[in-house]
Amino acid sequence: MSSSSTTAPIRTVAPERARFGTASTGAHTAPDFQRVEHGALGARRRARLLPDRAALYLQASIVVSFLAASSAPTPLYAAYQAAWHFSPITTTVVFGIYAVAVLAALLTVGSLSDHVGRRPVLIASIGLQAASMLVFATADGVPALLAARIVQGVATGAAVGAVGAGLLDLDRAKGTIANSVAPMTGTATGALLSGALVQYLPAPRQLVYFVLLGLFAVQALGVYLMRETSAREPGALASLRPHLGVPAAARGPLLKAMPVLVAVWALGGLYASVGPSVVSQITGSRSPVLGGLALFVLAGSASVTVFLLREAQPRAVMLYGCAMLIAGVGVTLVGIDAKSTAAFFVGAVIAGSGFGGGFQGAIRMLVPLARPHERSGLLSTVYVISYLALGLPAVAGGVLAVHGGLLPAAREYSAAVIVLAALAMAAVLRRPRTRSERA
Repeated sequence: MSSSSTTAPIRTVAPERARFGTASTGAHTAPDFQRVEHGALGARRRARLLPDRAALYLQASIVVSFLAASSAPTPLYAAYQAAWHFSPITTTVVFGIYAVAVLAALLTVGSLSDHVGRRPVLIASIGLQAASMLVFATADGVPALLAARIVQGVATGAAVGAVGAGLLDLDRAKGTIANSVAPMTGTATGALLSGALVQYLPAPRQLVYFVLLGLFAVQALGVYLMRETSAREPGALASLRPHLGVPAAARGPLLKAMPVLVAVWALGGLYASVGPSVVSQITGSRSPVLGGLALFVLAGSASVTVFLLREAQPRAVMLYGCAMLIAGVGVTLVGIDAKSTAAFFVGAVIAGSGFGGGFQGAIRMLVPLARPHERSGLLSTVYVISYLALGLPAVAGGVLAVHGGLLPAAREYSAAVIVLAALAMAAVLRRPRTRSERA
């Protein structure tokens, strides 16, 4: 909320500013689309709005909670498998169907918030996410798990473009960092929180979902109270046709960034789907906390790396990410072969740092190339690539596990990630530095 909105009872906005206007938020700017505020009505409106700083943190928390919800089932897959007697490939299908649902939503409603505003899309997405928590909590078999993952995927796909663009609307610098840090923070906390609740508290297959349900209710209220940061644009219905919204200026750089995105999210898919089972075979322990710890270490290391490298040049960050990914997955392979718990987790820390570097470098290279009304579409396209890389290789890994054993499948999958990371590094090294990177 701008400081001017508290001093003038009546305000008009010029037509051009009504579309891309700004309100002061310190050193940064944020759009303001309210044309006229009259008397008591305007005062009540301003009184209920969250400050922009609070809205920024709220939207970052939505990314965290949505990704936490997506990883919450990870420590529970072993319990589901024991209760309902399904194979590892079913686990990866349950995981993969989520990625497919996210992909479908991104292709259809991913840029809807560029036309109808951020708030309506976020409120609807939170409602769907809350509904998926109820389905999870009452699930009595694989069909219910699949249904919950589909609803959850649609909710996440609808939200990521809107919240990602909303963060940039409020503060471009902080929003760019939040777009890189928040998904990994959510993935990490969801896995570990779920594991701890499953192991140490009652109702292991329900409690984590009810905790998240309460959190979503609070966030929906917060979104209702925050101001809209995106002007309404024509073409909302046309935007629902499946498409990829990539500005012309970003097309070449996106192609160069694709190997990085595929490599890091394919690794994330491995840890999120069969990671707990791999840890169980290496350690001999069926602890849900230990199973969730692998994904926590990977994503937590990624999140820390994003924060530490936030001022580095995007190209250098991407190169760092590729190198650390190769090294980390190599150490992980040693841990799998030797059945060494220490080596496996050290490898996860190193690979996670590569995950964070690769993803942050790609985001920071691409975001400045989109104008405000193109941001949601571009971010949705980035997530389309990411979720394809997250879901499809994970399902392939499940097929390999069924036919060749879990640990051999993990070795082959990890080797493929190393090859992808090497290709990504070669692509980044071949790409000439842009003017902004040389500055």
